[in-house]
Amino acid sequence: MADKGHTDKIKGKAKEAVGKMTGDDRMKAEGRMDQAKGKAKEAVSDTKDALRAKRDER
Repeated sequence: MADKGHTDKIKGKAKEAVGKMTGDDRMKAEGRMDQAKGKAKEAVSDTKDALRAKRDER
């Protein structure tokens, strides 16, 4: 699937890394949240794709 959540995961990893390097706990937390958001978007997209495939089998 095209980019559903991938950008959020990458952005989150970058924020978390910057937060770790600078000691900014808030930035690290934002990074983790962005990663979780990206994973959720991917899961929703995968579920939709699976449901569409099942529907199209009929």
